[in-house]
Amino acid sequence: MELDPQQLGLELGSGAVIGGLIGFAAKKLAKLLAVIIGVELALFKFLESKGILTVDWERLTNGLVSTQEKVQNPGWIEPILSTLSIGAGFTGGFLVGFKRG
Repeated sequence: MELDPQQLGLELGSGAVIGGLIGFAAKKLAKLLAVIIGVELALFKFLESKGILTVDWERLTNGLVSTQEKVQNPGWIEPILSTLSIGAGFTGGFLVGFKRG
């Protein structure tokens, strides 16, 4: 296996640029989703206090926990190791873009 420094640099740089753009967009999207979910929960609480709506808060919480358990997948390590050069640049760029967002 030969390592070509030019190809490695190209993969690292392109991964960083793409990661930066996605990180920036992810932070903006996360902020928007946080506001939407916050408003929705406040609306649920308001409508529940007025007797218009009945919210099963325990069932709502259990749904979030079960979704989190489905997301955890132990088979994610192998694909990351196979694309380490692009992944390293992407991770660095993502963190920079997320911080700037």
